[in-house]
Amino acid sequence: MRVRSAPTAGLLAPALMLGFLTGLPSGAVLAQERPVDLELVLAVDISGSVDEEEAALQRDGYVTALVDDRVVSAMGGGPFGAVAVTYVEWAGEDYQRTVVPWTLIGSREEAERFSGAIGAAPLSTARWTSLSGAIDHAATLFDGNGFEGVRRVIDISGDGVNNRGRPPSLARDEAVAAGITINGLPILNDRPNPWGGPAPIDLDRYYEENVIGGPGAFYIAARDFDDFAAAILSKLIREIAGLGSGAG
Repeated sequence: MRVRSAPTAGLLAPALMLGFLTGLPSGAVLAQERPVDLELVLAVDISGSVDEEEAALQRDGYVTALVDDRVVSAMGGGPFGAVAVTYVEWAGEDYQRTVVPWTLIGSREEAERFSGAIGAAPLSTARWTSLSGAIDHAATLFDGNGFEGVRRVIDISGDGVNNRGRPPSLARDEAVAAGITINGLPILNDRPNPWGGPAPIDLDRYYEENVIGGPGAFYIAARDFDDFAAAILSKLIREIAGLGSGAG
């Protein structure tokens, strides 16, 4: 497992932070939305390069990590005592599917319900890999979701480079400009994909240069799909606790 941070790029949503720190709302919407410590989109690659076994390993990694004592403690341990999370699977530029909608998690019972919903959903795969499509879609999920977080984060995992849609760096830059941090979990898989294509080389560097960005952005690379569970556990703890750049 390899960990790398991106440089911090300023403060996230300063007006929002000021409202939280002073107790004053930064807009009328705050009166209608539940304040949380983090709004988190878990965006998971189920493209053609991910076979059924690998898709199951990814799912199991999240299902297990989300109910780990350390993750549960981090989700309920912030000033607002809860985070909001949604689980999305993606492939090509036109394939993004919300598996579990936005859910408030501040207790073990809430974490178990969310984790169980992920595990119970049917598995599927689709053609192509559009990191830019995944980022663009995930960035639209925050507004109007019923929550107002101190931080907004997209957690994107995958085992391939962008091969459909616009360059992911453009999608990343737009999301970062909107106050969103993007963290990555590249899976360094050396197995050829089911369509016969070779495994990507230096995927961790590709994520560093093209995918992650925003205040405190980082990636944790899984050596392979078997290492995924350990990687996602470490990543979720760090992400939810808000350790950011320079940690780990």
